[in-house]
Amino acid sequence: MVEVTKEEIAEWFKGLQDSICSSLENLDGISNFVEDKWRRAEGGGGRSRVIKDGDLIEKGGVNFSAVSGPTPIKILNALNLPESEFFATGVSIVLHPQNPWVPIIHMNVRYFEMSNGVWWFGGGIDLTPHYVIPEKAKAFHYYMKNTCDKHNSEFYPKFKEWADDYFFVKHRNETRGIGGIFFDRLNDNDGRSKSDQWHFVQDIGETFIPAYTDAVRDLRNKKWNKEDKNWQKIRRGRYVEFNLVHDKGTKFGLDTNGRTESILMSMPPEANWEYDHQPTNDLQKETIKYLNKGLNWI
Repeated sequence: MVEVTKEEIAEWFKGLQDSICSSLENLDGISNFVEDKWRRAEGGGGRSRVIKDGDLIEKGGVNFSAVSGPTPIKILNALNLPESEFFATGVSIVLHPQNPWVPIIHMNVRYFEMSNGVWWFGGGIDLTPHYVIPEKAKAFHYYMKNTCDKHNSEFYPKFKEWADDYFFVKHRNETRGIGGIFFDRLNDNDGRSKSDQWHFVQDIGETFIPAYTDAVRDLRNKKWNKEDKNWQKIRRGRYVEFNLVHDKGTKFGLDTNGRTESILMSMPPEANWEYDHQPTNDLQKETIKYLNKGLNWI
């Protein structure tokens, strides 16, 4: 059987970026994406698309990249691999909403290969509510489980636990949000072919819009006050802390001389840090209680 090529994977990811941007513009209703094409000196490039000041989305990005060249020594040492060339492509999304009741959402689907034959897929989708609403968290996890179960019944529990562990703000001793799924280094070591793993990654990518549409339904027009907005900015601060301190994707992008503006598009438009901030109402206190690993939402 002829396996999918890196060129075919990159082309499909470009199409995914197109379809998600179109759907998000329709969902937002008033704002459109602005595209910034860029080239990487060592090889490859990408299309960064940013949307801002919308009815739903205050700031968001849907980025595509396909980069290549000599694998940085830092990465070779981390992977314990000999010197070689690399190719990496994928789509990365972060959306920061206007309304504090609407959650932040993140998705990344990616492919990586080296000239020595090493290859793998990675990615995932996770939700970061400013206020955790159990019914919404449950519905979101059902989307993740249903997509995973089409491919392997072991995927959801495994990748859900992986997300809990990965999206953990260690210095705060809390999860970034209510999790979702996260996976990395998916190759043929588990007996599934490259095509099998690729079809799974494609389905994850296509789950994003239905899951996000459901997540914002009944919340985007919910009334909020100054206290809610301040809480949103505090929670955005926690999001920033994770992305800058712990996120491997941020580190990989910077280590491979990626485009800084595109790498840091995940940053919110505004965030607050208040010394020893404590929740000011019961909803905020309840949200903090939900930011723990191992919660079974379904």
